[in-house]
Amino acid sequence: MSDEQDEQSVNVDTGQPATPIVDWDDSEMRNSYANVVNVSSTREEVNVFFGTNQTWKAPADRKFHVRLNDRIALNPHAAKRLWILLGAVLKEYEKRFGPLQIDAGAAAQTPGSTKIQ
Repeated sequence: MSDEQDEQSVNVDTGQPATPIVDWDDSEMRNSYANVVNVSSTREEVNVFFGTNQTWKAPADRKFHVRLNDRIALNPHAAKRLWILLGAVLKEYEKRFGPLQIDAGAAAQTPGSTKIQ
């Protein structure tokens, strides 16, 4: 085995790298902005809704217009991986920039969504 291969982690059984190599293809990626997010779920999937608040001033009736941009449907396993990844990113963010304060009780609700308290 060469010195170069000694430095890399190699699976002895297959001769392949132990860590998979991912080729992120961004050729068809699109960008969206969201300042509102909500989640609903069933046994089979978790739906994450992204949108933008279109209300400039809080009206007296406290009704807000949110234009939904995207819905991402995930199976529960992918949703859990997303939860772990987002948690790690936010933990690092707060470590660098300080705690984020949100009022989770004021989150907009959709039928079937879980209210965070």
